[in-house]
Amino acid sequence: MDDVVRLRDVVEADLEAFLEQEHDPETVRRSRFAPRERARFIRHWETQILDDPTVFVQAVLVDDVLAGHLVAWWEEERRFIGYVFGRAFWGRGIGTRAMGLFLDKEQTRPLHADPHHANTASVRLLERHGFERSGTVRHGEDEHLLLVLHQPPGAARSRAPGQASMSGGVQLRRR
Repeated sequence: MDDVVRLRDVVEADLEAFLEQEHDPETVRRSRFAPRERARFIRHWETQILDDPTVFVQAVLVDDVLAGHLVAWWEEERRFIGYVFGRAFWGRGIGTRAMGLFLDKEQTRPLHADPHHANTASVRLLERHGFERSGTVRHGEDEHLLLVLHQPPGAARSRAPGQASMSGGVQLRRR
């Protein structure tokens, strides 16, 4: 756990790395999310994420290297969270630490997530932070778990420092 994990605002230069992470074959397999082609991806980020004041998004840096992002957005009356970390950063506890930092900043509760049911690493990451299973939802042909976080910001939720995380760093979904 020597890695220094921090969050910062996303800048346009981050988008190429995010595009590459979204297209990683293992990310696609775990998330069950069809990656967008480049122009559509950039347009989505510029217009529906970066230009939307209701969306909260943070880049994740590990020792000043861009590792991924976390994002929260409204979908009707529910606030959702999603994230993607580059595969080089999986299994090192980075997702656990980044999620903790993000949840301290994201003030809305309840907060929802809906990872693919077979993405056990992502489900464990969310549950480690206090998300509880509340049912299932379908996205196309795929069943996803619906998890909800009710705890207020700053409430104790992640495991003790030093415990390993097996997180695969993937919980994508369309907005």
